[in-house]
Formats: sequence, C-alpha cells, structure tokens
Amino acid sequence: MKTIELRRHTDNDGDRLSAEGISAAEEIGGRLSPPYDVFVSTGAARATQTVRIWRTAVGGVAPIEEYTGLRSQQEDRWRDAYETAGSGELARLREADPELVREDSATLAAALREIFDRLPDGGRALVVGHSPTNEAAVLGLTDEFVGPLGKGDGVLVLQDGDSYRVEPVA
Repeated sequence: MKTIELRRHTDNDGDRLSAEGISAAEEIGGRLSPPYDVFVSTGAARATQTVRIWRTAVGGVAPIEEYTGLRSQQEDRWRDAYETAGSGELARLREADPELVREDSATLAAALREIFDRLPDGGRALVVGHSPTNEAAVLGLTDEFVGPLGKGDGVLVLQDGDSYRVEPVA
C-alpha cells in the first residue's frame, strides 16, 4: 500500500501565504501523520511555502520537489467554469465545462501516478496543490468526486496494487 496525502495550500495573498495562512499551516503541521518519504509542491510559491512549513513540523528531511505536472495549464478556463457553475464543486464545474474537467482530470491523475510510482512499498507522500485541481486529480485517478477542499484541507489517496481509492484525512 502506498499513500499520497493530497492537501490544498493554506490562506494566501496572491502567490504568498498570508499571516493567517502561515499560522494555519503551523497549526495543521502538528496534526499531520508522518513519516513522509516525499514532499511535493505544484511549484506555486504558496504551495511550496505551505509544504515547507509542514515538512519542518514533521521533522522531514527529504527535499521538497516542485512538480508542475500537478498544476493546470488552463487556469483561466477553471475560473470561467467556476463563474458559469457558480460553485467550486467539481460535478458542477464539469457541467459548465466537461472537456476541461475530463482533460485536466486525466492529466493531473497521470501526475499523481508518477508520484506513486516513485514511492517505495508502504511509502507516503505529502503533496500540496490547489482547488479544484486536487479534486480533479482524484476524480481522474479514482473516478470518485470529493467535495471542494478548503484551504489546508486534504484527502488520502491510496494505491493498493493497480487500484486506487480515496479516504478522508483523519
């Protein structure tokens, strides 16, 4: 069994964490479930800042990898879909722009698979990204919808052989 703890960055002001975001990240860091073999950010400064705080909180030593494959190249379309849907719920976003959700879900799921492939048996990764693309990655990998992730929230994505499932973070 391999596990990815997939979380959204905490509160931000532009591409940097706000003071509230830093404080929230420090508080959440005390509730994480180490050890982690891999720490991953999408490469956005707010995601890297969040994972850096969490790695320090859990005493992690592995370097933080910035993996842009976990970041959508279609952010404007996501914003447009959100405006059309009037919601950040992925099922509603899919109604607003089915092609976007289908394409990005597949691309982002492939990125999660690459991280799973690098984990040792029994390994764990802490991955920090964004909403709704975290939820789209889960959909593409598990065919399950998860609700919109609040800032700092996350889910566990588990790989057992060739199958994947999602569970809430304890």
